[in-house]
Amino acid sequence: MAADLDVVNLFVIAGGTLAIPILAFVASFLFWPSALIKVYYWYWRRTLGLQVRYADCGGYRFCYAYRGKPGMRPSILMLHGFSAHKDTWLTVVKYLPKHLHIVCVDMPGHEGTTRTTTEDYAIQGQVKRIHQFVETIRLNRKPFHVVGTSMGGNVAGVYGACYPLEICSMTLICPDGIRHPCETKFDNHLQDLEHSNYTLNIPLIPTTPEEMEDMFKLCSHVRFKIPQQILQGLVDVRQPHNTFYEEVFMEIVGETSRYALQEHLHLITAPLQVIWGKKDQVVDVSGATVIAEVLPGCRVDLLENCGHSVVMERPSRTAKLILEFIILQQDARGGTKKSS
Repeated sequence: MAADLDVVNLFVIAGGTLAIPILAFVASFLFWPSALIKVYYWYWRRTLGLQVRYADCGGYRFCYAYRGKPGMRPSILMLHGFSAHKDTWLTVVKYLPKHLHIVCVDMPGHEGTTRTTTEDYAIQGQVKRIHQFVETIRLNRKPFHVVGTSMGGNVAGVYGACYPLEICSMTLICPDGIRHPCETKFDNHLQDLEHSNYTLNIPLIPTTPEEMEDMFKLCSHVRFKIPQQILQGLVDVRQPHNTFYEEVFMEIVGETSRYALQEHLHLITAPLQVIWGKKDQVVDVSGATVIAEVLPGCRVDLLENCGHSVVMERPSRTAKLILEFIILQQDARGGTKKSS
């Protein structure tokens, strides 16, 4: 009988021990989903072997995650889009070889990088800050590959035009900054915003779970089933930064930034790869044709059944295309032995 009681007590203790983390998870999911989202990113960074570091320069601080060390292949600098952060790239990093040196930085004012004034948020201002970051961590000791998506694609392209000796090759994913001939759903939203003198809500700055879901539908052709609690958590995480996002948005759609990439295309000398989702409703895929007309030697990869959020919708395919392009360009220069 005593032995039976010991076994019962053992199960009770074991059950209680297991119940604590389970209850904590359920409580986080229901009541603190924003905390759960932060833990999720922390877990995936740790699982993928990325480390978070800070780089300080003249009172300005950059936050970035990195993996690997400079080696045979070029280092890869990854620039995220509007209102995102360095962890945007985790889905792609997952499919890249672990020996590659990868650096994912929070763009100016975003997440852990210092917020200053609006002049840093225009495309040229962001380019200058990213160059400051590159010099601070000495990434430009030898030419590197830069990848940018959406706003980050605009910045990456202009960076390549302004600092051609630092770039060995580049990948632009659904970059904005192009006068694309075909209008998108977002272009219509933007026209409505301009007519209202920007008094309407900006679709890319959601303030409710419903608006967050609408943003996902706008940015992604693939329909993700996201629980209401997670949508609320995403809103809660972004809410304190919405005023900042509005400032950045006004800068990047302003006169000096809206078509910055197109105005600098003729200055790009590095081998260029363009990846675009054919179902992009934010920046129309016809922008790829515009780029190819100015830079006929560029490689264009169009993805079927994919929207603006290429990194989220097609991470494996994106990683494969980027790696293939880097290897192709480096092998063409005859600068490496066979390795992947």
